[in-house]
Amino acid sequence: MSAAPRERRVSNRDGRRIHVSDWGDPLDPRTPILGLPGYARNARDFQHVAERLAPRRLVSLDYRGRGRSDYERDWRDYDPRGLVDDVRQVTVATGLHRFVAIGTSLGGILAMALAVAMPSALAGAVLNDVGPAAASGGADYLIDYMGRDRPQPDWPSAVAELQRNIPNLSLQTEEEWLAFARNTFRRGEDGHLHIDWDPAVVRPLRRGSARGTDLWPLFRALRPFPVLAIRGGLSMLLSAETFDAMAAAHPGMRRITLEGVGHAPTLDEPILREALDDFLDSV
Repeated sequence: MSAAPRERRVSNRDGRRIHVSDWGDPLDPRTPILGLPGYARNARDFQHVAERLAPRRLVSLDYRGRGRSDYERDWRDYDPRGLVDDVRQVTVATGLHRFVAIGTSLGGILAMALAVAMPSALAGAVLNDVGPAAASGGADYLIDYMGRDRPQPDWPSAVAELQRNIPNLSLQTEEEWLAFARNTFRRGEDGHLHIDWDPAVVRPLRRGSARGTDLWPLFRALRPFPVLAIRGGLSMLLSAETFDAMAAAHPGMRRITLEGVGHAPTLDEPILREALDDFLDSV
């Protein structure tokens, strides 16, 4: 039976309510985990990780404009650089004084930023299919994908839509695809299924206000920390060349490539379960 997380809302500095999911035992002696989802994803992506690692504590959040968090009135307030402070507010409100950050895609970039913004709180980082440089073609495809609502009449149609748009996930069974769809769509007042994020979240990326940022200084800030880096062999976002450059810049970094898997691994793949467990046991 699935373990239900403790749910709460945390107000950020702009008064927006950020939805937080908190799994596990707060008194567990192991370093807790901060789950940082992908750009248009939400905390539910970490449900299976939290259940597998229980009773170790895992806290995750829906970024503003995603899932059950408040949407912004002005798209400019979706600039990804503002999310670091939201994450800081969540860690303070939930009492995460020291944690391992597991970040998928955008979440991995936020994990890098925490090495600068909260170095005394960061115990280590897992970067899931993301690095300090993105392949431009893949980034453009993802921005287009995230910026369009695609209403679907029912769950089988939602699954088929996902399989058309992101076919290289590691999901194998109908049940896995359906679970992923339920973390991607929500039922609207019109009875149709809609993407569970505000399409306007991509507008800062389309305008270039965040895409031109040099992320290598953030990645280099992780050098004092233990890092596990993951790359999907078919990733449209993280190239093999960038992955090699990351290893050169952080010689102590552990890394693993999932052949035949695109952006982004779910962290539930058997080889990743083993790698993640080994890494977390060492932090």
